[in-house]
Amino acid sequence: MTFTDLRAHWAREQKWLVLFLASAALVWAFVKLAGEMVEGETTALDRTITLLFRVPGNPAQPIGPAWLPGTMIDLSALGSVVVLTLVSLLAVALLLFRKRRRLAAVMAAATGGGALASMLLKDLFARPRPDIVPHLVEVNTMSFPSGHATNSAIVYLTVAMVLARNFEDRPTRLFILASAVLLVIGVGVTRVFLGVHYPSDVVAGWTAGAAWALAMGALTARLQRQHKVEQPEEPQHNPAPTDKAAGE
Repeated sequence: MTFTDLRAHWAREQKWLVLFLASAALVWAFVKLAGEMVEGETTALDRTITLLFRVPGNPAQPIGPAWLPGTMIDLSALGSVVVLTLVSLLAVALLLFRKRRRLAAVMAAATGGGALASMLLKDLFARPRPDIVPHLVEVNTMSFPSGHATNSAIVYLTVAMVLARNFEDRPTRLFILASAVLLVIGVGVTRVFLGVHYPSDVVAGWTAGAAWALAMGALTARLQRQHKVEQPEEPQHNPAPTDKAAGE
């Protein structure tokens, strides 16, 4: 066995540990940010960033062209309970269709459990919604952390990790994961633009959601190594052309 083979084997064996450590780092970042929020250390920066999305001297007027607020509302809906529930159900249904029942159960637990954790965190911190600028959409829950940011990170990153593992080429995997990350970032930015979340709410949501998704990824990888959860499907290869086909 060559050094390259050994390195690849170690990477497969320890993938769950790498994901777990990354998740732990994000949990630490969330706890640190939450502590600063409780102590009021994020107030000035929250206000400064929020006002960047409004016309100077007129906090009621969003920046940008007239169509931008409507576009932001539409993009924000990608992090709504309805959309994320549909995405989660479709992902679970696809896994069930592919006869990957245990993996489907893990995904259902990851997305459902993450949504519950998000609600509990909101109730725990009980931070009121921003009053710096008028809200462009109606909201009726607490502010910290952002539910849209948290739950979109949980759902889209979890689905992306499961999907990416079914492709062997690195560019495709990176494209899937990068697309999920950009989608999560976009949803979070809309919440600040709409005036319904402080920037610290959104960053906290990103860290909490990503931590949960990576923890579930670590658990899944560990269970797969123990053969308690189905392995990723073997990537499909196009058959090599025969001599006859090559000559045609």
